[in-house]
Amino acid sequence: MERVRDLRQLPKAHLHLHFTGSMRPATLLDLADKYGVHLPDALTSGTPPRLSATDERGWFRFQRLYDIARSCLRSPEDIQRLVREAAEEDVRDGSRWLEIQVDPTSYAPRLGGLIPAMEIILDAVERASRDTGLGIRVLVAANRMKHPLDARTLARLAVRHADRGVVGFGLSNDERRGLARDFDRAFAIARDGGLLSAPHGGELSGPASVRDCLDDLHAGRIGHGVRAAEDPELLRRLAAHGVTCEVCPASNVALGVYGKPEDVPLRTLYEAGVPMALGADDPLLFGSRLAAQYEIARGAHGFTDAELAELARQSVRASRAPEELRRTALADIDAWLAAPGRTRPTG
Repeated sequence: MERVRDLRQLPKAHLHLHFTGSMRPATLLDLADKYGVHLPDALTSGTPPRLSATDERGWFRFQRLYDIARSCLRSPEDIQRLVREAAEEDVRDGSRWLEIQVDPTSYAPRLGGLIPAMEIILDAVERASRDTGLGIRVLVAANRMKHPLDARTLARLAVRHADRGVVGFGLSNDERRGLARDFDRAFAIARDGGLLSAPHGGELSGPASVRDCLDDLHAGRIGHGVRAAEDPELLRRLAAHGVTCEVCPASNVALGVYGKPEDVPLRTLYEAGVPMALGADDPLLFGSRLAAQYEIARGAHGFTDAELAELARQSVRASRAPEELRRTALADIDAWLAAPGRTRPTG
């Protein structure tokens, strides 16, 4: 018999969650009804859509579904609801700290412009954090599909709001489009302003995209990064420099990066000493939230509770949480591991 513990009770940090993608499916249905938005069956069936985004058509479908969902967020009240519910879901899954990723330009047309949109988002974050007790900060993300000058504007906006909870700067969307070095000036602006560099890389593209994030954008964290497992030298580099990969197992399978949960190279990264922070990415589209990612590590990869506790520690260490919160969370992880747990059959 093996003793296991409740993974929802394991304290952890959530470092890879996209804004619209954090929405509850029921909330999307409510907002679509409120605004008269017709939702495709893929967003109303109650089961995650099959996306296979490794080809152009699949990625277009994923982006279209995301854009439709985002079009239902039209008022400050909608934004407040989304952030509050995302925080509630994270608290339920044992999260002590959330860094939610958003491109405010996507919401600006309906919220009065770029700066008002940023202010509304940060207001919602502050309120949700106060109401739920979850520490929440924001990572502003530029879009690879847009001009690098747009990214510089966003970087300046992010730095300007660092005192209100912006902690990092990212780069999202299809990494097969747009070279990382095209955005180097935007990331320099963000880093000079004290923000973490956390671009996406190593998901739809291979190890070279991770190296580009390190070399051109001086990444302190990598969104996804799983394809680094294909390059032993790159794994050694990530481990040596302590660059955390924000790994999203359910997302990787849903998007067709890997065929099944067992294929996601969690064990390869872990045994190479690469820090990881498991994340849910877009639970609205992928159907599972934070604790479920740890369940994948346990069920599909045989991670023991001691190893799962170490994954949780790595997520906390990689966060921008205040030192006191980090100390408390790490102590509570130790307490979770010291608890007796329950027995379950092995083999």
